[in-house]
Amino acid sequence: MTGTWAFTILVLIVAAERVAELVVSQRNLRWSSAHGGIEFGRGHYPFMVVLHVGLLAGALVEVWVWPTPMIPWLSWAMLALVLASQALRWWCIRTLGPRWNTRIVIVPGLPRVTGGPYRWLNHPNYVAVVIEGFALPMVGFAWVTAVVFTLLNLPLLAVRIRAENAALATLPSA
Repeated sequence: MTGTWAFTILVLIVAAERVAELVVSQRNLRWSSAHGGIEFGRGHYPFMVVLHVGLLAGALVEVWVWPTPMIPWLSWAMLALVLASQALRWWCIRTLGPRWNTRIVIVPGLPRVTGGPYRWLNHPNYVAVVIEGFALPMVGFAWVTAVVFTLLNLPLLAVRIRAENAALATLPSA
């Protein structure tokens, strides 16, 4: 199997994982809504969806249309980072339970979660997003996609973190 095909399979696996996240997110959104959940920062969400779909599509287009020779040790190192970012993301999902969502939804009256990775980081899921957004395309040495995603994601994350911090400020202390 060539590196391009192996990379394509990896991106398709990550895409399937994203679909699983959306299923969990929709289930959790129903739970939050049933418990009086309030959504914050709705305006930036469509841009986030487009950017994340663009990450997957851009990486595939780049490796198939403008192939660059892969550097095996770099691909393996980036794959390790992709796997670590997935582990961190699912640790966040598990820690937040029904409160995790791809949207910013706060259930009034519930205290802020301070366990799991939230014990050390305010926004560990975004750490996973930043790492994966650079590392995933770099597995296939799609460096243009890695750089463009990272540069577009930084201001989007600034908006998202600001909205999430405002939402979290409405919660009682843990």
